[in-house]
Amino acid sequence: MRNAGWILALASAPLWAQPLTQGERDFAMSELHATRKGLLDAIAGLSPAQWNFKPAPDRWSIAEVAEHLVLSEDYMSQWAGKMLKSPEVAPRGAGRSQDADLLRLMADRSKKAQASVETQPAGRWATPAALVEEFKLRRDRTIAYLQTTQDALRAHLSGTGADAFDAYQMLLMISGHTARHLAQIDEVKADPRYPR
Repeated sequence: MRNAGWILALASAPLWAQPLTQGERDFAMSELHATRKGLLDAIAGLSPAQWNFKPAPDRWSIAEVAEHLVLSEDYMSQWAGKMLKSPEVAPRGAGRSQDADLLRLMADRSKKAQASVETQPAGRWATPAALVEEFKLRRDRTIAYLQTTQDALRAHLSGTGADAFDAYQMLLMISGHTARHLAQIDEVKADPRYPR
């Protein structure tokens, strides 16, 4: 009779509250690993002049872009965590094509965005090496979470209607956001005044 309560609890749990599929895990981890490598490659071996070069007074240097990405990693992960505290809903049926579209939209630099106050660069790390280590730590933590979580990420939404996205997609946005700023780093390096 002791097990009756447990069985009843399972029977009353929403059927949609499922953990990620292996395909969803693999897709997200692949994206996060790829943009992790992309950033590390983009900033490897830069001279101090290259690291700090600003194309214009109102544009970010590579150092500032990298710092923003470090800060955004936890900011976006925490947003997903807050989403998990919302009531579960039936997943919207988002699939790989919608997830890939979201990544493309995130990386699109034709639409400018303003960084939140929490993710504005302010020279928090004394050296590029310290910043790189912090980025690795934070990105690896995000990847490890996605690799092992049993949270029903698809059953927690932010927003409504066509603008809604689920907690899984919020974590995917970390990769799309990194891709967006990798393009920005390429723009800085393409400036004719960029130190060679």
